[in-house]
Amino acid sequence: MAKMKDRVNLAAYKETITAPLRRATLCFLVRDNQVLLAMKKRGFAEGKWNGSGGKSKPEDKSIEATAKREMVEETMVTPRNLKKVAILNFYFPDKSDWNQQVSVFLTSEWNGTPTETEEMAPKWFNLNEIPYNQMWDDDVLWLPKVLDGKIIEGNFLFGKNQKMLEHKIVEIA
Repeated sequence: MAKMKDRVNLAAYKETITAPLRRATLCFLVRDNQVLLAMKKRGFAEGKWNGSGGKSKPEDKSIEATAKREMVEETMVTPRNLKKVAILNFYFPDKSDWNQQVSVFLTSEWNGTPTETEEMAPKWFNLNEIPYNQMWDDDVLWLPKVLDGKIIEGNFLFGKNQKMLEHKIVEIA
């Protein structure tokens, strides 16, 4: 068992980072007391429910453009009137190439019907039936806040096996 002094600390780890965090997005469609989640079928976060999203690409003109592109690629839906509700910084000392800053968006306006793709299988969930036990450990801490209309910033430190070790969430509005 590791001694407490050997454990990574969020503040100390952040000081060691020299490269900018990878920029990424998450986007959630909301309607009538429901949220659209998608089961990740491959790659990063495989087997977890999440919003649609992914890494920013050089051709994306803005972080909103990244969110829209990813939503189309993963669910065949084009979101409109995105509302930025969170900036979440994720740190993985054991896999530093996973370190990322995620802009989170909500929208109740879109074109198209959520459709399963090679990467994601979308499904509507009632807000009181979100499967947090099949999601990233941090989601239960911040997703209810943004679905309730809060604007937040968060920092999350993950250890081995993608287990959350430490977090800090601040409500902006």
